[in-house]
Amino acid sequence: MTEILWHGRGGQGAFTAARLLGAAFALKDNESYALAFPSFGPERRGAPIRAFTKLDEKPIGDRSEIEKADFSIFLDDTLFSEKSFEELKPNGKILLNTKQSVLSERVISIDADELAIEILKLPITNTIMLGAFAAVSTDVSLENIEKAIYQNMSEKLQRKNILAVRAAAEVIRRENDR
Repeated sequence: MTEILWHGRGGQGAFTAARLLGAAFALKDNESYALAFPSFGPERRGAPIRAFTKLDEKPIGDRSEIEKADFSIFLDDTLFSEKSFEELKPNGKILLNTKQSVLSERVISIDADELAIEILKLPITNTIMLGAFAAVSTDVSLENIEKAIYQNMSEKLQRKNILAVRAAAEVIRRENDR
């Protein structure tokens, strides 16, 4: 099972990204199962939230929160700290939205805020980080993420969010080619 932990703030779309990832994975074939769910306290804009996505080739019975993730994705770098590494499996990676340089082979950073403003005209980084995930993971394709966006987002949001996913994946791929 691949387990992804999402960190964000209320209104940033962490749970939406968790659901889109699950939907994209389930589109692979009839043997691909996903579970996505949120965890948050008082529902208010800006409050820290966590969301979870579990991906597997068999039905998922474990509905508990993820304690050790394969990927931990931060939509907001103010939620990232050295303790973030404790929530990773031994080979786990962190995808971090930040303008800062992070010196760790376990951290893949992208300035998702800049891309979000440029493409979406809003500081909402969820689909940017979803595109970054697609570029580093073998679990889900960009094509299936695009299909999930078409199936789960309103028509007026689809085009910009697909552009955002593609742009983020391209940024990460260019960085990996260096």
